Order: sequence, then structure tokens, then C-alpha cells
Amino acid sequence: MKREPRLTGMFGFSVVWVGQFVSMIGTGMTRFALTIWAWQVTGQATALALVGFFSFAPIVLLSPLAGALIDRWNRKVVMILSDLAAGMSTVVILILHLTGHLQIWHLYAAGFFAGAFESFQFPAYSAAITTMVAKRHYTRANAMLGLAGSASGIISPILAGALIVFLGIDGIMTIDIATFLFAIGVLLVVFIPTPARTATGGSARGSLWKESLFGFKYIFGNPSLLPDHDAVTEGVSAD
Repeated sequence: MKREPRLTGMFGFSVVWVGQFVSMIGTGMTRFALTIWAWQVTGQATALALVGFFSFAPIVLLSPLAGALIDRWNRKVVMILSDLAAGMSTVVILILHLTGHLQIWHLYAAGFFAGAFESFQFPAYSAAITTMVAKRHYTRANAMLGLAGSASGIISPILAGALIVFLGIDGIMTIDIATFLFAIGVLLVVFIPTPARTATGGSARGSLWKESLFGFKYIFGNPSLLPDHDAVTEGVSAD
């Protein structure tokens, strides 16, 4: 008789949630610290706005395609690779800063790279709910996702502002890298079921192009799903 993995269900999802929440805080801390660095180096609000633009643009552009591909790929593997890629971008920025070679365009490139993988990470994360959690817990699980996003947005700048005085930007990025490793470690020990493929499901699934096109139409038809345009334009106009 096959033994049921222990780290699954609502408990397993909660463990994954903790790992991702910690990672989100680390990412937010790094963004805060690098924003300060960018302002100190350039003194221009435009540079800050461009950092945000290059981070969010790939998420908007790739999310429809990512959503269609997630249904075809292993969600756990996608989450691990996405966290690993984001962590590697932070490692590269840390090395550049330590060696005195960091330039503002490096932040644009790293932000675009990390954003591209983030466009795959969150759909895989949210889709894991349907395979890990019973239907009666869907509302609770989705509420946890929303809480993590809101809470990390509040906690990250507070922690970064308090710690950057003692640890510096390099210390903040080191913490971020540690949080990525923690999140990946959690994913390695948690069982995330892969949806069973059925003949009915296969016939109902459209082409990748059609599913992606529908995703684009849906996102651009719902402005609330797009990055905050005012935050970017205000930064540019303030320059």
C-alpha cells in the first residue's frame, strides 16, 4: 500500500506559504535597499521609476503565456526554478556591488530577469492550491496569499530601513539570498500533486496560442491586474 506523503494538504500548503512569505520579505528588503542605492547614485526619480518598470513589464507581458504553460508543467519544479533564478539575480547584484562594479543598468537587467521568472512563479504558486488543498479550504488559502502580499509590503521596508544602518546593502542582499534558499528548501520537502491528465481535460484544453491570447485580453481588460501606473508616472514627473 502506497504511503501518503505527510507534507501535503492544508498543512503542506501552509508550510509552502511560510517559505514563500519569508522569501517575499527578503525580496522586498532588497528592493528597498537597492532603491536607496539608485537614488544615492543617480539622484533621479526617473531611474527609480525605470527599475520598477523593468521589474513589472515582464510580469505583464509573460503572465498570460506563463498561465497557459503552468497547466502543462510541474508546478513544484516551476516554483523552485523561479526562486532559484530570482536568487541568482540577487547574487549577481551582490557580487557587482561588493566589487564596486554595480551600475544602474544592472538593476534594470536584473529586475527584468527576475520579473520574467516571477511571472511563472506566482501562477504556479496559486495553482498549487487546487492540487494541495481541499475545496473547503480554497477561500482560506487564497486569503493567505493576499495576506502574504500585503504584509510583506509593509514589513519589508520597515525591516530593511532598520537593518540597513547596521548591515548595509550587502547585508540586506545576503539576507534575501538566505530567504530564497529557505523557500527552495521548503519546496523540496513538500509534496505538491500534479493534476491527473484525463481525455476530457485534454480535449477541452485549447492551443497554447489561444490560451495565451485569452490571458492577454483578460489582463488588459482588467486594469486592476496591471502594475500601478500612477506610481511609475509620479516617479518620472517628480524628476
